[in-house]
Amino acid sequence: MLTEPLSALTARTLQNCGASAALDVAGGMAVRSPVTGETVATLAPHTAAGAGAAIDTAVAAFKTWRLVPAPRRGELVRLFGEELRRARQDLGRMVSIEAGKSPSEGLGEVQEMIDICDFAVGLSRQLYGLTIATERPGHRMMETWHPLGVVGIISAFNFPCAPWCWNAALALVCGDPVLWKPSEKTPLTALAVQAVFDRAVARFGDAPEGLSQVLIGGPDLGEALTDSTSVALVSATGSTRMGRIVGPKVAARFGRCILELGGNNAGIVCPSADMDMALRAIAFGAMGTAGQRCTTMRRLFVHESVYDRLVPALVTAYGSVSVGNPLSSGALVGPLIDKAAFVGMGAALDDAKALGGTVHGGARQPVEGDAAYYVKPALVEMPEQAGPVLRETFAPILYVMKYSDFDAVLDAHNAVGGGLSSSIFTTDLREMETFLSARGSDCGIANVNIGTSGAEIGGAFGGEKETGGGRESGSDAWRAYMRRATNTINYSRELPLAQGVSFDIG
Repeated sequence: MLTEPLSALTARTLQNCGASAALDVAGGMAVRSPVTGETVATLAPHTAAGAGAAIDTAVAAFKTWRLVPAPRRGELVRLFGEELRRARQDLGRMVSIEAGKSPSEGLGEVQEMIDICDFAVGLSRQLYGLTIATERPGHRMMETWHPLGVVGIISAFNFPCAPWCWNAALALVCGDPVLWKPSEKTPLTALAVQAVFDRAVARFGDAPEGLSQVLIGGPDLGEALTDSTSVALVSATGSTRMGRIVGPKVAARFGRCILELGGNNAGIVCPSADMDMALRAIAFGAMGTAGQRCTTMRRLFVHESVYDRLVPALVTAYGSVSVGNPLSSGALVGPLIDKAAFVGMGAALDDAKALGGTVHGGARQPVEGDAAYYVKPALVEMPEQAGPVLRETFAPILYVMKYSDFDAVLDAHNAVGGGLSSSIFTTDLREMETFLSARGSDCGIANVNIGTSGAEIGGAFGGEKETGGGRESGSDAWRAYMRRATNTINYSRELPLAQGVSFDIG
């Protein structure tokens, strides 16, 4: 049970993180918690002029930060990781307050920030180029990587801090300042994280002003980042609709984009699958974070030979899963972010019923009154993949369909716009290898015997098609935050030209 008003808990949590922003600005931007539906703060949003000044500050910071040796830049990120460890409980609670996540999921998101900081610290000594074989004697050819410039980060409500850090930790060790425009639904988490980052800067001692800044407000601030030629890279997480706006605008000015957009992720359960393992993985993948993950499992294809064994067990799991206030109960499923999400879920279920779907669950739960939106996750048995199954609804709906032919189910799996995450449950080597091959899943993430959610920071995160094609986090995603130069050095006394060209001027 909560022992203090939610607004007071919010203020105390922010204070513990070191955030000193005024939380009660008359006529300001209201910040609502999905946990109870109440307004927990009102903030003063940035103006267009304020955004411009922040961009100018970041440009000035870049001119200094790009000259700092990369391992030294990594030291700042190391200190930030230490501060995140100290603030982990408070930051996790802030995520629960603003995004409605369970305590373990809130803490898990903060852990992702810590993990990517550890990754980036090592990366600061591994920003490798190549030595390339040259056809000209007495020459050496190589490539080098240099800091790119100011990075604008636009984040979504469902992960209010981890994706920022996937970008920021890499950008900072690569030599780039960052400007963060968080979702207007979750700005307090951003302010808390920024305050923790400021503690690391204070310990670092000689960082330029404006290495990391937060812009609080609505879409106009995102437009300021998107439109500014001073912002070299825009990394935007959100809907495909948002990506269709951001991508062309940045491309029109020849800027760079990383787009992490919609998913509509699917799983396939084959006859040889370990059914107990599949049941657990599907349940978390489909119901975790109340279905509000970009990697949430939304479609499930089950082989006809095991359908009657697995699906009734899933229906039972859906009926028994606990739904409740993440701050005062041990419930596994928290609230939807707002009324619009609840309305969208209801509309999708109505469409599914009209197409012959059988709906299990989906009813609103009386957890915190009329201002909060808690629902039972819905499992929908569909006769075919049609209507709402083909589009992503950001809510806990899992559409389940039978299949009989493996080649046909691969085609059905890929027959949607999104291409983020996917999984197959099988112990058949041929099926799993086919799923991971060019013939198989067309997603950026393809898993075997685990669900679609829960990516680790060591791998590059992102997807194909309407997911945007961008990559963040691990592997070689760091290259997006740097510019490449190919260098040729002539240490001979001759001037041989490439391709054997002759150009004798006397």
